[in-house]
Amino acid sequence: MSTEDGPVPGKQPEPSGVDLARVALRAAKEQARARGDAVQQKKQARRGGLRSGAHADGRDPMALGAAINRLITERGWEAPAAVGGVMGRWPQIVGEDLAKHCEPEKYDEDERVLVVRCDSTAWATNLRLLAPQLVARLNEDLGQGAVKLIKVQGPGGPPRRYGPLRAPGSTGPGDTYG
Repeated sequence: MSTEDGPVPGKQPEPSGVDLARVALRAAKEQARARGDAVQQKKQARRGGLRSGAHADGRDPMALGAAINRLITERGWEAPAAVGGVMGRWPQIVGEDLAKHCEPEKYDEDERVLVVRCDSTAWATNLRLLAPQLVARLNEDLGQGAVKLIKVQGPGGPPRRYGPLRAPGSTGPGDTYG
């Protein structure tokens, strides 16, 4: 029941071509948005979350000192790193005279033993007498219990030579050192 003058009251007019195009465009935009959200979520999952923009997060660059401190803490290297610092400051800790004749060689982290080698047996004996005071000084600097024992070694002998002209059972010149 239509008249040529206009639409019939109470009845919806049929959509024209422009109206159909608008409806189709709106539906296409919604579908694209839905696909885009799914793709965006997949990208975010691959990247490890949303981008931070102007806010700080764990991916931001950091100063070298802070990065090294973070690595030392994460790996549990605090005590070995502190002892390494002691080895670098050995002359300030023990004094210039003693540092000229005795130097730290290694630190056993599990047993908390610092191995020190001296250039003569006299200096080794002197350091053995000073070892308790030195352990106390190191523990003040590093934290209580960082060093339990200082193992003092005398001078190393010449390299052992083995060959046909050695007497069986002989330790050579090494039995006069240490």
